[in-house]
Amino acid sequence: MRRIMLTVAYDGSAYHGWQIEPTGITVEECLNRALSGLLKEEIRVSGASRTDAGVHARGNLCVFDTEAPIPPEKIAPALLGRLPDDIVVRSSCEVPADFHPRHCDSVKTYEYTIYRDRLPDPLVRRTSCFCYRPLNVEAMQEAGACLIGEHDFQSFCAAGAQVRTTVRYIKSLTVREEGKFLIIRVEGTGFLYNMVRIIAGTLMQAGLGQISPSYVKTILEKRDRSLAGPTAPPQGLCLAGITLYPEGFPPGFYAERR
Repeated sequence: MRRIMLTVAYDGSAYHGWQIEPTGITVEECLNRALSGLLKEEIRVSGASRTDAGVHARGNLCVFDTEAPIPPEKIAPALLGRLPDDIVVRSSCEVPADFHPRHCDSVKTYEYTIYRDRLPDPLVRRTSCFCYRPLNVEAMQEAGACLIGEHDFQSFCAAGAQVRTTVRYIKSLTVREEGKFLIIRVEGTGFLYNMVRIIAGTLMQAGLGQISPSYVKTILEKRDRSLAGPTAPPQGLCLAGITLYPEGFPPGFYAERR
């Protein structure tokens, strides 16, 4: 038996998220079907991040076990014709039998994209959130800086999430302009349910002048979801990548806080 890790990119527009559920097709379901057909055995992948419905990824990770003799590096190209066009396995490699990307030190990078213009562009509607009102980028940057570091992010967690602690660590948070696009990039060791989308909604409030950038500190301190901004639409969110065993963190840092 060997354990294989895949790097997976997908446009999440047509899927009910990563994890298998009875209400609609998911990315995990498509991978299981394609891998089972290729390897001639029942395969069940286990992902590092369970993205929500409509959310995209350029670098999600998953692992599975197999007894098939195919070389690990050949699995990714062999899946091209077996998966829908909006799911691509970018790489495949063998990892230790007890390895799982969800249970090791890692940094996840998410990007939230906002399209700014007088009218929407139908060609980017699947991968960005449209905003026709002017956004103060400096105010958004100032608000985002308040979130860097280790904090209790209960105010930025969707109701009903079942976690042992709402304390999380954000390594960096930037807001940059690329033409008509505004990209919020967040790096952290772990995220709560809808946390990045709530951060995006709150930073947009700061950019619209609805809250002062410094008010984000109060939102954190009060630990009250009703004080933070709305949950931004899913299509603007993309899991850009997952870095395993990053430098600068003590052993077990992520595991102690997940």
